[in-house]
Amino acid sequence: MSDYVESYRENGFVSGLPVFTGSEVAALRQQIETLEAQHAAGAGGHGLTQFFRVNGHVVIPLLAELSRTPAILDVVEGILGPDLLVWSVELFIKEANSPHTVSWHQDITYWGMGETDDEVTAWVALSDVSVKAGCMRFIPGSHKSGIAEHEDTFAEDNLLSRGQSIAGIDESMARHGPLEPGQMSLHHGRCFHASGANGSDDRRIGLAIRYVTPAVRDHAPGCDWAMPVRGEVPAGGWSCIAGPRGLFHPADLALYERILVGQAATLAAGADQTVDLYAMGGAT
Repeated sequence: MSDYVESYRENGFVSGLPVFTGSEVAALRQQIETLEAQHAAGAGGHGLTQFFRVNGHVVIPLLAELSRTPAILDVVEGILGPDLLVWSVELFIKEANSPHTVSWHQDITYWGMGETDDEVTAWVALSDVSVKAGCMRFIPGSHKSGIAEHEDTFAEDNLLSRGQSIAGIDESMARHGPLEPGQMSLHHGRCFHASGANGSDDRRIGLAIRYVTPAVRDHAPGCDWAMPVRGEVPAGGWSCIAGPRGLFHPADLALYERILVGQAATLAAGADQTVDLYAMGGAT
């Protein structure tokens, strides 16, 4: 695994890195599915789906704990250095035999961070994420250019918040990144990537943790919220959070609302219709 940094720098992604054992993944999946069974309605006017897709680490202890996993942090430190913050934790779930896809896009397009290199997404498979199950595809080297033009499609089967898509991708250049349960990929925010429908008979569950460094806000306007997980606590431009007090704690739900309001203007900027994932209350 020692050459993963060089591969990441060259291609903009690396795949197949081990993080969790089979028994650990099974336990984590059970915890997630217990949350779904017991708290489907969510809390504070937000459905569980919204928490899974937007800043769940603010109100769900499990997601915050996963972002602090030493095996993940050790690998991410090799990319970003010793001072690490968690900007977002998300769950991407495609049900068995689901038509849902993720179109070709760059993550960082709407994040309000410019074209920084001081971020990386760690994407951990909590089920079998094979080609048939709709694993991610990447365009090698696409991170070396700037942010490409995206079109908002708001397509019904697209899991992205606004169905954002890059046109004209040469699919022959794409490389699949299948993952076994417990394996992880890393990708740069400017790396073109997409994923297909889940044609398997099991759910495809992926955990996406967005790590950044304090330096992001040195070259991006405004301020934002993040959770320090390793190294020095940053100053200037970052409002640091400690993580949830408990599941859907009232104080954390209030913080969630403040963060959602603060980030919504940036994350939904330019959209010609409501971006449901960043709506205040009632999203499912």
